[in-house]
Amino acid sequence: MSRIGIKPIALDGASLDIQVDHVVVKGSKGELSVSVPACLAVSQDEGRAVVARTVDTKGARALHGTIRSLIANAVEGVNKGYERGLEIEGVGYRAALEGQDVVLNLGFSHPIRFPVPDGIEVKIDGQTTLTISGIDKQLVGQVAAHIRFFSPVEPYKGKGVKYKGEQVRRKVGKAVA
Repeated sequence: MSRIGIKPIALDGASLDIQVDHVVVKGSKGELSVSVPACLAVSQDEGRAVVARTVDTKGARALHGTIRSLIANAVEGVNKGYERGLEIEGVGYRAALEGQDVVLNLGFSHPIRFPVPDGIEVKIDGQTTLTISGIDKQLVGQVAAHIRFFSPVEPYKGKGVKYKGEQVRRKVGKAVA
């Protein structure tokens, strides 16, 4: 029995539109769609949603908790939204917004233009702090990881892009003899 899959999902004001192969979650911030395989069934009663298996195969057991978590993340996203913070450290390293693009100066010979996808909002505070927000947890995390990929923090000087609150293990450089 899946420990996560059997937990009911509190809707907290969101509404579910249950179709044959997907579930549409609507809330105050927007709507998201989660595809549901045929081996699982989603039902709704008294402000809660429950994911159940229709067949007891290995594949259905593997997907049970995953689909329940995806629906729970969609409910939380349309009600509260998700946020991910990034910090830029380094001399001359900065970020700016130009229309729908984030322009990053990360020590390369050219600035990096990153187009912000639909459904994602980027705020920049003081040229070195980025806040990425949206209703889709996976998309928010993917955009933050993509921006961090351009220049991850290096362990010797600590320059680069890191997640807010991330601890970077610093290394000692060569000892001069």
